[in-house]
Amino acid sequence: MQEITHVYIDGQFIEPHGTELFDLHNPTTGEVFGHVRLGDVHDTRAAIAAAKRAFPEWSRTTKAERISLLHRLHDAMEAKKDALLDAIILEYGAPISRSTWMAAYASSSFLDAARTLEGFDLTQRIGTAELIMEPVGVSGLITPWNSNAGFICNKLAYALAAGCTAVIKPSEMSAAQTQVVLEALHEAGAPAGLFNIVNGRGDVVGAEISANPDISKISFTGSTAVGKSILCAAADTLKRVTLELGGKSPTVILDDADFAKAIPLALETGFANSGQACIAGSRILVPASRLDEALAETQIALEKIKAGNPRDAGTTIGPMVSQTQYERVQHYIRLGIEEGATIVAGGEGHPDGLGGYFVRPTIFANVTNDMTIAREEIFGPVLCILTYKNEAEAISIANDTRYGLQAYVISSDLDRATAVAGQIQAGRIVINGAPHDPTVPFGGFKQSGIGREYGVFGLQAYLEPKAVLGAASA
Repeated sequence: MQEITHVYIDGQFIEPHGTELFDLHNPTTGEVFGHVRLGDVHDTRAAIAAAKRAFPEWSRTTKAERISLLHRLHDAMEAKKDALLDAIILEYGAPISRSTWMAAYASSSFLDAARTLEGFDLTQRIGTAELIMEPVGVSGLITPWNSNAGFICNKLAYALAAGCTAVIKPSEMSAAQTQVVLEALHEAGAPAGLFNIVNGRGDVVGAEISANPDISKISFTGSTAVGKSILCAAADTLKRVTLELGGKSPTVILDDADFAKAIPLALETGFANSGQACIAGSRILVPASRLDEALAETQIALEKIKAGNPRDAGTTIGPMVSQTQYERVQHYIRLGIEEGATIVAGGEGHPDGLGGYFVRPTIFANVTNDMTIAREEIFGPVLCILTYKNEAEAISIANDTRYGLQAYVISSDLDRATAVAGQIQAGRIVINGAPHDPTVPFGGFKQSGIGREYGVFGLQAYLEPKAVLGAASA
């Protein structure tokens, strides 16, 4: 039984003031494999105070000093990559192909931030003024369970690159991953107080971070509902806020696409991270004239979709993270049936031979965009196939959502796909499965969030521009 009984404050592992124990579950089996002792408001305030003490000195460091630390943090995380991989599979259940990527992403985030800082001018000349990009202050970083280690490292990397110090509230459901990250970061030998991590509940630790006047900036990834509550709490002290929230991403397959390639790509996009992804392409839009062909190709592509043991190389979909999430997905599958959608594959219950929190990969056809399953974020392996009559209607359906995080366009004509992408309201549009680029800004339109992460935009989110008029020219 794994017992995690400390938080990390001012460069030390310490026993928290909080006493609540939280069960850690293996989602593959549903069994409890450990416990984490949660921090409380007292612990959070101590972490904020430590970050505040460390801020003046760190904020005055040079680019070279920050880049040096980022490289050390990368090396430390890289050395723990195998341990992080095991923790991700144990407590989150991501298939090994996905888990391997997640473990590598945690370490590479520090190099991405270092490269961005290296090419960024912290002082610039604009008109008659010298523009100085100063760190915003102590940053509160709140991370989700669907990629906890990666979000800790990415947010922290850019905060440190900007000269900020940080207080991190990771998902309490991801304490095993957090433990590996903590051990690695500690071994990098950063100055005390630069980063502080408190395991705890959102309505306790997260709420204190959101309201505390010594926090100048919040970066949160999670649900739209929680993001709204953070924004409200942060308003009283006018904190700078970056929110990366929910999505209901469309995958628009144009009528000139090769469906033998397009449909497998659409399923891969929709079922990514076992469907527990804000960027999942959960609405698949196909031309009405080619619906039968799309459904036939779907049945063929489904032969390669397998829910099962996360350590099996053939597994593409792992379990849901918790019993609560399992039940949430079951609820939406029932809603889809009640609303009149047709099940193409999957349905309620567990896949044959599996227990734990596994969900049957489910695809609905005959879905209209006013149905609940087409409008609300399910956060599980449940996809909807919708039809459109022409390109204009496809764009209209794609944009008919309160979300706007990511979208996908598939076409044999790159110019046409690019033109369609230009009319879709989303922070990122991926054409024909283009790979992730860590230098490209990431964030959402509408209720998918505020602000951007990654690259120059991610760095600027932790900086305040200060103009000194009349200063001597360099």
